[in-house]
Amino acid sequence: MRTTVLVGDQRRPPVAEVFDTLRTRLRGLVEIVAEFDADDDPLPETLTPDLAIAVGGDGTLIAQARRLLDRQIPIVGVNVGRLGFLAEFDVPGLLRHAPAIFAVDPPCRRHLMLAATVRGPDGGERGGGIAMNDCVITAGPPFRMIEGRMTIDGEPGPILTGDGMIVATPVGSTAYSISAGGPIVHPGVEAIVITPLAAHSLAFRPIVLGAECVLEFEVLRANEGTTLIHDGQVATTVRTGDRIHICRDRRTASFVANPDMSYWRTIQDKLHWAAAPKYRATAEATPPGVDAT
Repeated sequence: MRTTVLVGDQRRPPVAEVFDTLRTRLRGLVEIVAEFDADDDPLPETLTPDLAIAVGGDGTLIAQARRLLDRQIPIVGVNVGRLGFLAEFDVPGLLRHAPAIFAVDPPCRRHLMLAATVRGPDGGERGGGIAMNDCVITAGPPFRMIEGRMTIDGEPGPILTGDGMIVATPVGSTAYSISAGGPIVHPGVEAIVITPLAAHSLAFRPIVLGAECVLEFEVLRANEGTTLIHDGQVATTVRTGDRIHICRDRRTASFVANPDMSYWRTIQDKLHWAAAPKYRATAEATPPGVDAT
């Protein structure tokens, strides 16, 4: 029998309720060998589950993708959050597809990850990390514009003056990046998206790079609170003179796919992509005494 672990914040009543349900309903389908809080602590080396069931919202899944990256354990996302863009299953859907999910080779989606490193003027490493959605350089307090010089694959790129920039994966293209005017990039596309934040220029537009491109951002002017943030969860302070190196990580995150879901359906259902305007009926929109024809 295949093995799994349950991961989630059981202090939240909806998560605890799902844990109770799964303990009962998955009996005989898969062996639950351990339960963990949704934190960053690595799993014990002696524990080798075939799958991990992560219960929560998208933030929980993103954190667990980083946590389990070295182990390359596929994640089954069960949504109890607000949006559930990445968590493809609810409890009924998980139970309905349990035979396929807990098969030897479940259908999975593999997602590109980013690796970022911050180095000081002396070249010494000061911080960094891994991101599934995005690495964001944000101006921070006292919220003056920052400035930096981009280099792409060793070639000089544009100088950015503004509130920072977002470096996103295809999965992350529908997160912070899309709110800042970045493009929607299908997860099947091998790419890295650069989206400026309030660039003080009419010429700086979002850029889509190949996934093998290497980006370096030399910080020419920073604020006291300028920060590199990974997935909105892990932060490294950035100073003037630092160089931020961002590239594709050699590892990928693996999520078990729901056969009832498709990317474009998710975009439409969750983000209401290209939904038709809600026009009023002609009769309601026409003032009294005016011929609508």
